[in-house]
Amino acid sequence: MELFSNLGSSINASLRVLNSSFVFSGKALQLIWDLTLFKKDPELHIRLREAFEELGATYIKLGQFIASAPSLFPREYTIEMEKCLDSVRPVPYPIIKNIIEKELGGDLNQFFSYVDPIPLASASISQVHGATTKTGYDVVIKVQRPDIESTLKTDMGLIYFATLIFSRISPGITTSGLTDIVKDFYENIIQEVDFIQEAKNISDFEKYLLSVGEDRAKVPRVFPEFSTRRVLTMERFYGIPLTNLESIRKYSKDPKETLTTALSIWFESLGKSEIFHADVHAGNLMLLKDGKIGFIDFGIVGRISKDVWEGLLFFMQGIGIENPILMAKGLVKMASTSEGIDEGKFANDLRRILQEMKSISESIKKGKESEIDETRLNRIMFDIADVSKRNGLKIPREFGLLIKQMLYFDRYVKILAPEMDLIKDQNLYLPK
Repeated sequence: MELFSNLGSSINASLRVLNSSFVFSGKALQLIWDLTLFKKDPELHIRLREAFEELGATYIKLGQFIASAPSLFPREYTIEMEKCLDSVRPVPYPIIKNIIEKELGGDLNQFFSYVDPIPLASASISQVHGATTKTGYDVVIKVQRPDIESTLKTDMGLIYFATLIFSRISPGITTSGLTDIVKDFYENIIQEVDFIQEAKNISDFEKYLLSVGEDRAKVPRVFPEFSTRRVLTMERFYGIPLTNLESIRKYSKDPKETLTTALSIWFESLGKSEIFHADVHAGNLMLLKDGKIGFIDFGIVGRISKDVWEGLLFFMQGIGIENPILMAKGLVKMASTSEGIDEGKFANDLRRILQEMKSISESIKKGKESEIDETRLNRIMFDIADVSKRNGLKIPREFGLLIKQMLYFDRYVKILAPEMDLIKDQNLYLPK
């Protein structure tokens, strides 16, 4: 199995294992011991997040994966893992330059007239530099950090650690369930280091936009002649993220319309596109100078089945009209195990969650946004997962991923259109 084939397969792999062991010899070693002994520690989730950040890329991504699956893991862990920092010390420019030249097969000045040595961004897997092609195009070059792919694969060889963590913090998960989770995580993280796949994701989304005649949004043009599995060169977008209200007013007369446009484009892609953008946090969704919505960073995309899409629509509509029966119908539609479900009982169990959602909506209407924090919103997702599980339903992970994106959009709503209710005003963005 590929998942285990990289462990100890090279000197680099061995060194990485030793490095992990060395790091674990401090605070993380005590953490593992406590996990093994099932010791109760009210700050275990905090210590785990700190250990992940200390260990680097794979473990940061592991933390982010836990944060993205509130239906699988205890709330204190998913909330804490939201803090996993994906901003790291930049790789020195000479090393980046060497990687680009090696990947493209020539001196940098053969391909670019200028490359900014100061990165625009630096994350655990890659960093981004602004540049200009020899033909005058402004581009960004996304470059993988040295040996990141072998590091990730070697770390995944230490799969027993991930399995240990999952089994301890979420003991209700079966062994087969653990295998599925680890496989899902592995496939996601390896996908992120395949820039050829990311380029294809961008192309697929662009084809979707063209096929439906959607001209209010765009994705960056990819320059395949300057791209490889480890280097991705794309058109540079000039604009601002949807979290900067003052700047948005320079490009848009109606920030609320800008927001609903972004929402409707994203929601429509769920039902019509082969993929949807699954990481619409601030920075990945931009208002461009020409007034269009720019979608960037397609390293993480999602795919949903027809049943999940239809179930999501029922669920959203049920929330909108405060109808728990419709909410229950939507969740049953999504579930992979729904035989013999008593929808009436399930709907009755959902009523309390609906009341909490209504309370949040009322707080927003009264201008009490400060009362609405991510903990409270995440609690709703946990409650939905718990109620579903008690009623015999297995809700797909994609549902949590979709709700996660809704939380991102909820932040945009608070900034750009505080008078808008993301749940009640679905008619503004849901497909007709």
